[in-house]
Amino acid sequence: SGKQTLKIFDGNDAVKRNQFRLISVPRIAKNEEVVEAALRAYYINDDQQEYELQTFTQQVLLSDDVINRNDAAEDSNLGSVFRESVPEAWIIRAKPKDEEVVRIYPAWLKVGMAYVSLRVNKDSTAQTVIKEVLPLLGRQTESLQNFKLVEVLMGSKQVQRMVLDNQELILNRFKDIRKTSIRQMNQTRFYIVENSKSIVQVNLFIGGLPPQLSPEEYTNILKEELAIKTNVVSVSHVYQAQGAVVLQISCFSEAERIYMLVKDTVINDKPLNAVVIPEVMASKIPQNCCPLLVFVNPKSGGLKGRDLLYSFRKLLNPHQVFELTNGGPLPGFHTFSKVPSFRVLVCGGDGTVGWVLGALEEIRHKLVCSEPSVAILPLGTGNDLGRVLRWGAGYSGEDPYSILVSVDEADDVLMDRWTILLDAEEPADAAENGTAEPEPPKIVQMNNYCGLGIDAELSLDFHHAREEEPGKFNSR
Repeated sequence: SGKQTLKIFDGNDAVKRNQFRLISVPRIAKNEEVVEAALRAYYINDDQQEYELQTFTQQVLLSDDVINRNDAAEDSNLGSVFRESVPEAWIIRAKPKDEEVVRIYPAWLKVGMAYVSLRVNKDSTAQTVIKEVLPLLGRQTESLQNFKLVEVLMGSKQVQRMVLDNQELILNRFKDIRKTSIRQMNQTRFYIVENSKSIVQVNLFIGGLPPQLSPEEYTNILKEELAIKTNVVSVSHVYQAQGAVVLQISCFSEAERIYMLVKDTVINDKPLNAVVIPEVMASKIPQNCCPLLVFVNPKSGGLKGRDLLYSFRKLLNPHQVFELTNGGPLPGFHTFSKVPSFRVLVCGGDGTVGWVLGALEEIRHKLVCSEPSVAILPLGTGNDLGRVLRWGAGYSGEDPYSILVSVDEADDVLMDRWTILLDAEEPADAAENGTAEPEPPKIVQMNNYCGLGIDAELSLDFHHAREEEPGKFNSR
């Protein structure tokens, strides 16, 4: 076929887990073309000149032309990467550098300034970075001892932070991260943070509990199933209809124990789920500020949601982006419950939008902003609602930043949400004892809108075909 498929690992962590991505390149491709394809497979937009390929046996590929050089001798050491003696698995590595430009984000609200750029060399430590950054942020009169440098990893499942030691060499830190995973380096930020004597308090959302129980009953279940220590754990919020609680935990080790235990706990054949909830300090948000709460369904739209999750966590505060497969919409709405004004961006199909709107309907009485505007990034198969509201027929790889600009510039429109009561119905057949219990009534919410487009055309074509040849349409 003239093409060859290669396994590409992005670092030592991927090798350990045997998690690779496949690229297909021509057999006469040059080294830089293979590197470019490998970076594209991991959605990394950096300059390809800064990276190189290594074979699975850690031998660095130094050839300009990795495949069948036309002018090379047959016995040349710079042979094809596709020879049978060489494994078709490669690791993409970052070339070592003497200097780099690092972005430092202020951990306090700095309107109009997202970050400052700083050039670091092999002698730069966390302390020297703090010393150089403070004047750029207008804090030059303050003591260095009042600040620390924090490394934040914005992964898909959770946000991890680590305080760097003052004498930590920044370039060495970069090297270690990239050795583990070059994609991880792409998901890492550095923040300058003020030292504060903060009280240990972890807010842990636990869902999947039996619904409609009292706070005391939930506490007893947690005591029995998770053996919580009531002297350091308390139930701060209860969502009875959803079968969820929020715990306040004043001990890190106890919070970690509960978090890990929840993953293996099943109650009434239903697994529990746990999400660490960030604390939004609503009192410090400016009056004219309207933050964006982002929900992403990573399973929608050919798994494009996973990459959008990474992108939005880089562009925004990672704590305002929530993965719907990890606890649903409720943790996000609880986090923003005290925010006076916010908007919502839902990344998914029509079913995902309905899921988020349904959760909003159930919890709106507990929100300060009870009717936030909702934008849609259509990731689903049909995306009928996305078409009707003019968000497009589907996501086709646009720049995530341009999507945020579109959300910021969008107009508010009203859409009908109907609450439907499906009344109780007497069963046709009486029970054995002569008495029949009617089915309980159901209450459902639905969107009500008129769509004129491809869906209507397909439905009409189907109807005409069924009328012409009814014998071919004998099933639902």
